[in-house]
Amino acid sequence: MTPLLDVKDLRVGFRQDGKLTEAVRGVSFSVARGETVALVGESGSGKSVSALSTVSLLGDSAEVSGSVTYDGQQMIGADERLLRKVRGNDISFIFQEPMTSLNPLHTIEKQLGESLALHQGIVGEDAKGRILELLDKVGIRDAESRLSAYPHQLSGGQRQRVMIAMALANKPDVLIADEPTTALDVTIQAQILDLLAGLKETEGMGLLFITHDLGIVRRIADRVCVMQQGEIVETGPTAELFANPQHPYTQKLLSAEPTGQPAPVPADAKLVAETANLKVWFPITAGFLRKTVGHVKAVNDATLQVHAGETVGIVGESGSGKTTLALAIMRLIASEGSIVYMGQDIRAWSVRELRRLRKDMQIVFQDPYGSLSPRMTAMQIIAEGLGIHGIEDGRGPREVVAEVMAEVGLDPLTMDRYPHEFSGGQRQRIAIARAMVLRPKLVVLDEPTSALDMTVQVQIVELLRGLQQKYGLAFLFISHDLKVVRAMSHKVLVMKQGDVVEQGAADDLFERPQTDYTRLLLQATH
Repeated sequence: MTPLLDVKDLRVGFRQDGKLTEAVRGVSFSVARGETVALVGESGSGKSVSALSTVSLLGDSAEVSGSVTYDGQQMIGADERLLRKVRGNDISFIFQEPMTSLNPLHTIEKQLGESLALHQGIVGEDAKGRILELLDKVGIRDAESRLSAYPHQLSGGQRQRVMIAMALANKPDVLIADEPTTALDVTIQAQILDLLAGLKETEGMGLLFITHDLGIVRRIADRVCVMQQGEIVETGPTAELFANPQHPYTQKLLSAEPTGQPAPVPADAKLVAETANLKVWFPITAGFLRKTVGHVKAVNDATLQVHAGETVGIVGESGSGKTTLALAIMRLIASEGSIVYMGQDIRAWSVRELRRLRKDMQIVFQDPYGSLSPRMTAMQIIAEGLGIHGIEDGRGPREVVAEVMAEVGLDPLTMDRYPHEFSGGQRQRIAIARAMVLRPKLVVLDEPTSALDMTVQVQIVELLRGLQQKYGLAFLFISHDLKVVRAMSHKVLVMKQGDVVEQGAADDLFERPQTDYTRLLLQATH
């Protein structure tokens, strides 16, 4: 097959303060029409840098050499006029996080319309007709009613579909999808992958798919290029590479999947927290007097128990009420129903009464970069809670922080570094250390592994299981990744649109799901 996009001996370095740091070293790959090629590797391996360099999108600090040809035309060193013609027209991108890629101040119609006007000169009613056609093609239901919507009014899956519509607007020959499903639920992820595969066939595009998830690669790619530290260490047809990986790094990636089970819950384990008929409804107001005209029923009638040393996994799609349920249990949002913590009903407690409980209830968030202050060092971030709660045990804060950093697998000598100086996995360890330094009894883990590479996911799961066993922690583990949920959880609670549709022992639920929705979630992970 004649390649549409042909990359040969690509080298990329970034110059800062007179020093050149190599990011890509001698990479070669090609994408033909109607073919899907996957670039696979962990964060920092050079996948995205390689893709962005195809149309010179790396900025002034980048030094690029080698050859990148699109349809026989050399892209490296090409004049700006040719690059502008190719970008968005012939080679289009879909990025990982649609919320940051879409303009929050413009409607969906305006954002798609800008692309059509800029590249094809299509405006007015013709543009509207093309926009509706594109939204329909990517599976946005009732597309006309969505034209005036802003990005924040759409779900994650819908935003990603809009990004795909924008990428397809000018009928590109090559579509570069950079981690387009990482932030999505398993069912939405499956829909987006099917959509991309179908569009590739009908539109006759070449697809370059960048990911760290080998499960996705097996499902969508014809050929795979495995990247490590700026180099392609192995390449080949997908089935062949999965059946017989040659390079140790490829073998490591293929085996990187959370496995095993948490330690059994002791028979005499204390009940840490329980809810009965918990309900969280947010009022919808309208009119001049802001009268309540309805409710968003975020959580309906949720009942659960979690013991010391036990993990309750909470699964479901975005908007199902998982995080809302956890925040209600921690008394961070208002709710109705019973919340009992260590034998005391805390639902009616005042802010002052709750303050002494705060150190016992901690939370670890999904995005370790967004949840850590960029202006504070690791030491300051981890020690902050000690000062707030007035915890002193005769040792200085640095000594306490050094101990907890070592416990979560971080070098205590790095405590004076800032978050941007750590990798994603290390940042998540800082977030876990911040929670653990207070020696809590209940920890909410809200998608703590979804933004991480597979090998790092495995390490974090093992770390959390070890900490739970050592300290008898009760975990509420929120995730859409069922492999991680199975490796972490004793019990699982399945939520859909605010309702608990099924709950039970993890093994029973995974082996013998009782509802169609649970079966759908399990099916979407295969």
